[in-house]
Amino acid sequence: MPGYLLHVGATVLCMHGGQATPTSPSPRVRAGGQPVTTQPAPYAVAGCPFAPGGVPTPCVTAQWVTAAKRVRAGGMPVLLQDSQAVCAPNGTGVNIVMTQLRVKGS
Repeated sequence: MPGYLLHVGATVLCMHGGQATPTSPSPRVRAGGQPVTTQPAPYAVAGCPFAPGGVPTPCVTAQWVTAAKRVRAGGMPVLLQDSQAVCAPNGTGVNIVMTQLRVKGS
């Protein structure tokens, strides 16, 4: 499904509110003046407060499982506003709160 491309300035949060940031954005392709992000590289998650039963199990990374089927940057599928990720070590997802609103892909 078409969606806006994710870029370095996009706001991505784990389900518990931790801030997720790209570990390796595409250095050559930009949207909204910022590098876009691609599927193979995970996001690092900081500030996740997840502690079920008082035992801390915060999200540390988010690995993307879906991305664009037709748009690539540097040979890798770009991430879209509707892309899905799984956080490690607890297996929850992420929320894409905000991204640029000019460039779409599918």
